[in-house]
Amino acid sequence: MLHIRFTAEDMSRVRFAPRPSPVPELHAALLMLGAPHEGLLFGRWRGRLLRTLPGAAEPLGELVPGGAAPRFLDVLGGTREEGFALIRSARPEFVRSELARVYAGQGPVPPWVRALHRGDAAAWGTLDRAQRAAHETVLAPVWPQVQDLHRAEFTRYALTAAEQGLAAALAAVAPGSRLRDGVWEWPSAPSTRSALEGPEAGEARNARAARAAREVRLAGRGLVLLPTFHWRGGPLVQDLPDRPVVLAYPAGGGLPPAPEPRGARSEDGGLAAALGRTRAAVLRALAEPRTTTDLARRTGIGNATASAHAAALRAAGLITTTRTGRSVHHEQTPLGMLVVGTTP
Repeated sequence: MLHIRFTAEDMSRVRFAPRPSPVPELHAALLMLGAPHEGLLFGRWRGRLLRTLPGAAEPLGELVPGGAAPRFLDVLGGTREEGFALIRSARPEFVRSELARVYAGQGPVPPWVRALHRGDAAAWGTLDRAQRAAHETVLAPVWPQVQDLHRAEFTRYALTAAEQGLAAALAAVAPGSRLRDGVWEWPSAPSTRSALEGPEAGEARNARAARAAREVRLAGRGLVLLPTFHWRGGPLVQDLPDRPVVLAYPAGGGLPPAPEPRGARSEDGGLAAALGRTRAAVLRALAEPRTTTDLARRTGIGNATASAHAAALRAAGLITTTRTGRSVHHEQTPLGMLVVGTTP
């Protein structure tokens, strides 16, 4: 069980990551490579990646000897390069303390990890090459699908929050969870382990989880919701001092993203799954201002239907409506542009 404790200030500081973040998504995928559950749905994906993952990526497994990764890897960043730069900019004393923590009682330390502990530039190069190799194999081929899925999840959350409020939107993020008396309660979930971790560490983690529920206190720092589409276990929490807490939660259809054949991408993608095909078409049609009549004609629906869809999109903050005399014009907001992937 996970308990996330809000203050009144935190209630206004819940935000949904506007775009997927490559580094957390990559780390979630690497966790899934070694996860003991979801063998049926992820088995073929896991087998393919374990056969194709290059040797240059192996040092990543050596950073999680007991199943707990060093927290200097907990970064966001809108691009791969931003994420890698944030890892490299970690304070030396933080890197040293985290490496000491994850290797406490874990036996021999690989030479390159010792060098990383000293701040050696060559060791940082080893880590950088490992992350790039893993990214190119695991994430780059499916990144367009991850972006589509994220937009759909973003839209679903925005609509639920606009129509039903924050508590309903959070409950929709994690079915079975609930926000009660300022505490977001998550149900129990399978434990995590790393891609190269042995089963003993996972069993130890399960035993610890059984003894106590984890509590995260936001304490005014706020919360960032980040869907991940390569992980099917419990929530992955980034909880560092003086930073908003980041909660990466499993989302999507339950299957790992797979590269699409050339020419197979549809215009609406995951947006239609979140909004419905007609409402997604309405939102896309409003890339430029249109009257209700023009919108109905453009999308092939009646005026009353177009007006109803516009009202729902307006409530979610995806479009604006302005009246000039007897004319009513609708158009995308910056949030709507972000959801459909257009440029403001």
